[in-house]
Formats: sequence, C-alpha cells, structure tokens
Amino acid sequence: MSRLTDERNIILIGMCGVGKSTVGVLLAKETRREFLDTDVLIQVRDGRGLQEIIDSEGLIGFCRIEEEAILALDVRSHVIATGGSVVYSVSATGRLKDTGPVVYLELPFDVLARRVANLATRGVVIAEGQTLRDIYEERRPLYETWADVTVNCADKTQDEIVMEIIRAIG
Repeated sequence: MSRLTDERNIILIGMCGVGKSTVGVLLAKETRREFLDTDVLIQVRDGRGLQEIIDSEGLIGFCRIEEEAILALDVRSHVIATGGSVVYSVSATGRLKDTGPVVYLELPFDVLARRVANLATRGVVIAEGQTLRDIYEERRPLYETWADVTVNCADKTQDEIVMEIIRAIG
C-alpha cells in the first residue's frame, strides 16, 4: 500500500522559517490529510504563546512541554509540522517517526537567515548567547539523522516542494 493512501502521518521537521507550516497545509490538502502544527498545539494546551512559555519556563521547561504534547498525540492520516526544537527529544521524535515518514525541509543558512528576523520574539529554543547559525549547525545533524527524506527547499515554490515530498514518499 502506498504511504499516501494509508493512515500513516507525514512529519515535517526543520529550522524555523523553512516553511513547515505553509508547506504542511498544502501537503495535507494534496494528500487528503488533516494538518496539525505542534507549535499551535502547545500554545492551545498551555494557554500561552511560545515565547511566553520559553520566558517563564526556560528552554528546558519548554522542551519538556513540547515533548509531553507530542507524546500525548494519537492521530492518524495527518501532516504534522513540528517546532524546530523537536529533534532535541529522542522520545518525541521517535514517537513521531513511528507514525510515519519524517521529511526534513532543508534550506541553506543564508536563505534561512533572511527569513528569520524576529528570533527574540518568535518562540525559538535558543540559549542566551547563541546565534541562529549556532542552532542551525547544532540541529542540522539531528534533522539529518531523523529524516527518512530530505527536501532542499532552496529556489523552489511551495507547490514544487509539496510535489517533491509526494514523489519521495509515495
């Protein structure tokens, strides 16, 4: 059975600003799946914005909340866009991977840096003194390790990215 016609989820991972949520909505429509954004799920469950959670709970506290939200998920036939920090949790990322293929949406750092201007207020898990490049270099090997498929999103439209994902996992 094709992975596009079964009940497995499609999980999108990658850095903030790469387009996981935007591509995820389009991918869900194209594959006739529900769409779920784990950042939105966390905000709804916690009743606070991501940056507010990070400011009050700290990075470790936020990652714990993110992990708990993902471990509590019980969904099928969804496209799931994750927060960029999900790969810090082996249990959360492993749980997601058990439910379907993991697609790493990749962008070169220079393109990503142009897209992410509001790092301090965006709700990004970044330690004091770290830069966007620091977390990019730290997370990239984690994304590569977890990914079943890697899609380089540079110079591609959202529709082209969606079609590349479908070809790769279909």
